[in-house]
Amino acid sequence: MDISNVLWAIPLFPLLGFLSLSLFGIKMSKRMVATIGCGSVGISALITIIYGIPFIQGATEGAFVEQHLWTWFQIGTFAPEITLHLDALSLTFVFVITFVGFLIHVFSTEYMAEDEGYSRFFAYMNLFVFSMLLLVLANDLLLLYLGWEGVGLCSFLLIGFYYGGSKAEENAYAARKSFLITRIGDTAMILGFFLLVKDFNTLNISTILATAPDVWANNSTEASWGAFLLLGGALGKSAQLPLQTWLPDAMAGPSPVSALIHAATMVTAGVYLLARTHTIFELAPAIQMLVAVIGAATLLIASFSALVQTDIKRVLAYSTISQIGYMFLAMGIGAWSAGIFHFMIHAFFKALLFLGAGAVILALHHEQDMFKMGGLKKKLPVVYWTYLFGSGALASLPLITAGFYSKDAIIWSSFAGDKGNVWLWAAAIISAFLTSLYTFRMVFLTFFGEQKTQISHKPGMAIKVPLVILGILSLVAGFIELPHSFGHFQPFSKFLNTVLPAAQFNPSPAFGEPVMQAIAGVLALAGVFFAWQLYVKRTVTARKETPLSNFFYSGWGFDKLYDTIFINPLVWLSKIDVGDFVDRIYVGLGRFNLAMNAAFSKTQNGRLRLYLFGIGLGAFIILTMILVL
Repeated sequence: MDISNVLWAIPLFPLLGFLSLSLFGIKMSKRMVATIGCGSVGISALITIIYGIPFIQGATEGAFVEQHLWTWFQIGTFAPEITLHLDALSLTFVFVITFVGFLIHVFSTEYMAEDEGYSRFFAYMNLFVFSMLLLVLANDLLLLYLGWEGVGLCSFLLIGFYYGGSKAEENAYAARKSFLITRIGDTAMILGFFLLVKDFNTLNISTILATAPDVWANNSTEASWGAFLLLGGALGKSAQLPLQTWLPDAMAGPSPVSALIHAATMVTAGVYLLARTHTIFELAPAIQMLVAVIGAATLLIASFSALVQTDIKRVLAYSTISQIGYMFLAMGIGAWSAGIFHFMIHAFFKALLFLGAGAVILALHHEQDMFKMGGLKKKLPVVYWTYLFGSGALASLPLITAGFYSKDAIIWSSFAGDKGNVWLWAAAIISAFLTSLYTFRMVFLTFFGEQKTQISHKPGMAIKVPLVILGILSLVAGFIELPHSFGHFQPFSKFLNTVLPAAQFNPSPAFGEPVMQAIAGVLALAGVFFAWQLYVKRTVTARKETPLSNFFYSGWGFDKLYDTIFINPLVWLSKIDVGDFVDRIYVGLGRFNLAMNAAFSKTQNGRLRLYLFGIGLGAFIILTMILVL
């Protein structure tokens, strides 16, 4: 089975789902809307699995397939193409987008059942899946950018999905904030594309990666600027320092939106961009190290912020920022496969946690404050156990969770990799402890202790089945990295290394990997222990407000800092600039147009003789001008 002949079908079905729902969804029954919304993504997932397995089995170094559809346009020798490219990297992302996306769609059929915008929701979700698939399958950066902007648009629409009610203004602000902050990174990325066109005369990814070592010298100014500008785009979409402030506010959208866009797919678009253009970053070692430093700083800052949040979804939002920081750290130290491995495992357990949080919120009549929950362990057993599996994977509990294997690969690379160092390792290991602490703080506050809010909705099968599937994957998916020989498959890192460079390690590190695994495992268990002591034994009932905790709670004050540096001066300038001569020019033009409108409207007086006289006079003048001139 040759997947190159059906690549077009993978993004096509979600696009057809979007078109049908946006045009006719308002007239459809909810059952039909759910069938189209889920079915379109499910078919794409089925195609990916059926045709992807033979590709995985036969993958060798440099293996890929392409399907050229048409040339977009041509200006001289610059001719962007609509060509779909599938290799180990893009197949991994396509699988996550379609399979996890399908489970989230199924969950949404029950979660959104009472919402008036049911068809609109699924239309947006289908458009997002299409845009993300276009992004990861594109073999041209211009086509990638089309998908990139598509997911940005869908993010804006879905974050601001609830545009009515008491929180309408707050939700609209969150949607605008996400859109505008990611514009900053997107602008840098566009400038990077201009630089690539100038030096390579193409945006074809394969061509750029193949010729970059010949066109750009190692550590050259051009390579550094190219990598830096591409990094700007990645920082915005993946919510990394200093453009991370939009993601916590993005929790204004429905929980399935958080699971799909802000956990499993969209925020990892920056990770994909870094991995796809890895050759450029390897030619700019200073910028690649900057990627690692930003990732390490982000994962620490976000972990401390997650420790003091009271909203269950904001805890997960800061957790997402932190876990993507791990992926950036991996990219920066050259552990490309480890970063993508953690991306996939993170998609499983973080989608599970957001959906589990959504099930809890729905059951408690949309209550999101963890200190108003509690006692749900026996009331919602399926949600509890699956949430526990996902939390264990996030906290990287040793040996029994998938998150342990994926995060350990990054921690080990930060210590023993040839580009790693003790400071990057320290940031990774400290954050591992903090992650376990805030994760089980969330678990114990939500499911243990006294029940504080009555249950108003019992989850049905559409909620339970996706949770169970993702819960199982959160436990066992890490084993794909272990050495095995069944079914002609290979460890996941070796599969990725058919496209990405293998990580390089110091020949004689101070400690072996088992020692590092033991340290990470002990710290993860220590986090669970301290969370148990604080929130079960001592039963803390409210967040203790101190200057430090408030600082962490506000996301280290970045919003206030940006208001002070950028927003307030701009508002001040706009206020003192009101009524200047430039404004008078446009006010004058407006008044002139109004005056002309008033004058010409007087000619429309309803007198037929005057109309005929005007027509005759006009004809006379035109004929006279023709004869004279």
